[in-house]
Amino acid sequence: MVKRELKFKEQMKEAWEYLKLSKKYIYAITIAFVLSVIIGFVFPERFEIFDRLFSELAQEARGLNWIEMIFFILQNNIIACFLGLLFGVILGIFPLYSIIFNGLGIGYILQKVFLISGLSDFWMLFPHGIFELPAVFISLGMGLRLGLLLLKGMKEFKSGFYKSINSFLMIVLPLLILAAIIEGTLMALYK
Repeated sequence: MVKRELKFKEQMKEAWEYLKLSKKYIYAITIAFVLSVIIGFVFPERFEIFDRLFSELAQEARGLNWIEMIFFILQNNIIACFLGLLFGVILGIFPLYSIIFNGLGIGYILQKVFLISGLSDFWMLFPHGIFELPAVFISLGMGLRLGLLLLKGMKEFKSGFYKSINSFLMIVLPLLILAAIIEGTLMALYK
């Protein structure tokens, strides 16, 4: 038991150290997200495709009970974050595309909410985003870094790949679990 506890602490320490090394990539992803949210908010008429996409997502989630909703959200977020990390190996293009696309969608939705109720309903997005957005930024930032590490050579890439997976399991996954529980619970309460 003590040996397993020690290994966990070492892995957690390594995950946080790798996050520190990846912070400029995480910041780049965060900045791309904020800018794309602003663009989606200011120019919603250019992004009406999100009506159909969000409608399809709502249709998939319709009728789910509280636990099913949590697992639905968790599954979607894990897949999106993990693929963003893995497909970062393509020179970081996928993480950038993913964060910009999602930012535009959130900006678009915020504009729709703003037109209906002003700023008063924006607070409802905060509880679910407090854990989910950092998890997304971290995983996509590590994906961006991974793509650029590939340019440095296979040794650097392999080390970065291992550390990215470890950070995903030790930091991102717990954040996504918390986010899914919060979002699923709030959605169940507001039904």
